[in-house]
Amino acid sequence: MAMQLPTLVPTPARVAALDRLGDEIAELSAHLEAATARLLALIRDFDARGGWNTGFRSCAHWLSWRVGLDLGAARERVRVARALETLPGLAEALARGKLSYAKVRALTRVATPETEARLLAVGRAGTACHVERIVRGWRRVDQQAEARAAARQHAGRALHAYQDEDGTVVLRGRLTPEVGALLLRALDAARETLYQRARVAGGSPPAADPALAPPTRAQQQADALALLAETALHHELDPGAPGERYQVVVHVDAAALADPAQPGQSALEEGSHVSAETSRRLACDASRVVMRHDEDGRVVEIGTRTIPPALRRALQHRDRTCRFPGCHVRVGQGHHVRHWAQGGPTTLANLLLLCRRHHRAVHEEGYQVALEPGGALRFRRPDGQPLPEVPPPAAVPADPVEALRACHDAQGLQLNGRTACPLWLGERLDVGWAIGVLHPRAARATPAANPHSSEKSNPGSCTPRDPINQTNPWPTRLGITAGPLPMMERETTS
Repeated sequence: MAMQLPTLVPTPARVAALDRLGDEIAELSAHLEAATARLLALIRDFDARGGWNTGFRSCAHWLSWRVGLDLGAARERVRVARALETLPGLAEALARGKLSYAKVRALTRVATPETEARLLAVGRAGTACHVERIVRGWRRVDQQAEARAAARQHAGRALHAYQDEDGTVVLRGRLTPEVGALLLRALDAARETLYQRARVAGGSPPAADPALAPPTRAQQQADALALLAETALHHELDPGAPGERYQVVVHVDAAALADPAQPGQSALEEGSHVSAETSRRLACDASRVVMRHDEDGRVVEIGTRTIPPALRRALQHRDRTCRFPGCHVRVGQGHHVRHWAQGGPTTLANLLLLCRRHHRAVHEEGYQVALEPGGALRFRRPDGQPLPEVPPPAAVPADPVEALRACHDAQGLQLNGRTACPLWLGERLDVGWAIGVLHPRAARATPAANPHSSEKSNPGSCTPRDPINQTNPWPTRLGITAGPLPMMERETTS
């Protein structure tokens, strides 16, 4: 009997051309992932060395200004760059083009040095969709564990107060972390009110008199708690509005306000000295009372100055956000380009909107802003270098793709269209099972049923079943050999 051999049909030219095009796309993507790893390493170094701290709020704000990234995407780049410092396996896989940035970004949300190897196997075995699903399940287990811990802390809260034999009251308690932080912050504020301000006003008592010796830290804490109790009863336990504002009064001489280099008074109401530039910043957008004194110190004239509400609304409508390059904070303060103490008018043409951070940068940190003849603003760094609103783009080689390939060839990277291809062959992923065997906080039970077995479990049987079905390829790809199946909430998949 003659054996019939299969007939080989040549691949059509159109299909072969599309295959080559697909390989080229995959290879170039691997080169881009390797370049992204280098970019993240540079961002991490730049962030750690504070290179962005040239008037910008954060490294993400600098990236948004300098590179043109959306602020959310810039924050994510910085987050991933920081996370990869402690995850060398993921960083190496990205640098070699074996994992995509999308997979690494998802895995760094949950990976730790202890779980990195397991999650790296997940990234190599599955698609980006598989990774996202496993990360969601992983975070759900973390949230459940954190919720149980928070419930235990809440149930364990207690405060015991009893009177000792000598009449003193003894306190002993346990508070949840957020309530404890609130109490410690309140005690610090009360202790500062009682002692630090009194010490500034009256000076330190002579050490020779033991009766006037300063109280110990524990005694200060007790006095601070008493002040908190008195204040609470005085206000009938009303916590007050969270956004309540307190008035700060600054006294500054006109000469020092007009020119910080000139001598003169610049101090808070209670006597603490502040720099003349700080006074200039506060005076830019605050209610001001101008008092003129004669040679004997008597007040001879009083006047007031502030930005009128209508002018402030016009300023907010015109500028919308902080005008400092790269900043988009919507809540700001009015800044006089030419200070009113130097004769600058309080008009819309002489005002611009700056956030609190950059208003301080312009006054106290040496940054400069000037109004050009055409009405444009020109910002400069303390060293005089300009800060453009939109920086010029970096130089790009004539053929950036070939330049990238040459760079990776010099580094010894062998990248092709199969470098980042996952090991998945189309099998169904049971997310609940995968999280159960991978996550260290998943509750384990022995014996356990095999989720992939076709046999029905017998409730009366005590024979443990093999938790890993040999027909399921996922355990091998995830590096799992044997072990009891964890018990957790299973995700319904199709």
